[in-house]
Amino acid sequence: MDWSGKKIFITGASSGIGSALATEFARRGALVGAFARREQELAKVVDGSADLEGVIHAYTGDVTEWSSISSAVGGFLADHGHIDVMIANAGIGGNSERAEKYPHEMFLKVVNVNLVGAFNTVRAVLPSMVERGSGQLVAISSLAGFRGLPKSGAYCSTKAGMTSLFESVRLDCIGTGVDVTVIQPGFIRTPLTEGRSSKLPFMMELEESIPHFMRAIESRKRFAAFPWQLALLVRSGKFFPSWLYDRIAGSTRYRE
Repeated sequence: MDWSGKKIFITGASSGIGSALATEFARRGALVGAFARREQELAKVVDGSADLEGVIHAYTGDVTEWSSISSAVGGFLADHGHIDVMIANAGIGGNSERAEKYPHEMFLKVVNVNLVGAFNTVRAVLPSMVERGSGQLVAISSLAGFRGLPKSGAYCSTKAGMTSLFESVRLDCIGTGVDVTVIQPGFIRTPLTEGRSSKLPFMMELEESIPHFMRAIESRKRFAAFPWQLALLVRSGKFFPSWLYDRIAGSTRYRE
C-alpha cells in the first residue's frame, strides 16, 4: 500500500509499539502526528525520522485529559486538513499485585489511560472522519482481553473493555465510510514487558511485530490477533469451562 502523503495520528507514540509504528509510517512516506506525555522521548522519535521519506510531528499531552487530546487533534486537523488513520495505542500495564493488594489509585489510573483515554481519542477524531466520509480507527488492544489472568485485573479488564468499545464504535460507523480495526497482539518486547523473571510464551521482538500491525491496518481488518500460536490458545480458552480454565491459567506467572 502506498502511504505517501497519508495522514496518521498515533497516541502513546513516545516508545514501544507507538514509536515503532510512527517511524514505520514515516518511512513509508506518511505524515504522522505522534502524541504522548513524555516530551523528551517524543523529540527522540521525531529526530530519528529526519532522514525518512515522511515526517513526524510531535504533540505532547495526556489522553486521559479531554482538553489535551482534543486540542492536539484539533491542531493536527487545522494544520493538515484531515486524519486518514487514528491509532489508539496509549496504554499502561499497572502493578503486578493480587486483587486484595491492588492499590485503588493504580486501578483507576490503568482504567483512565487504557480505556477512558481510548474513548477520548475516538471522540476527538471520529466527528471529522464521519463528516469527511472516510477514515480508519485502530485500537491496539491485547490478547489479555479475552479472559482474566493472575495479577492482571486492571490490565485485562481494560483491554477487554477497549475491544468491546471499538466493536461498538464499528457498529455505530456502519454506513459512514469509517472503518474500525481492533488488533490484539500477544507478548511483544517493549518497556511494558521488561523486567519480568518468568518466560513469556511466544514473545515477539518489536521489529518482527510491526509487519503484523501494518498488514492488519492496510487490509482494514475488523479483528487481527498474533502470533497465531498464542492467539489460537487464548481464543480456545474462551470456550473452556471455568474449572479447566482456572486450573490452567491459575498456574501462570506472566506478571512475575
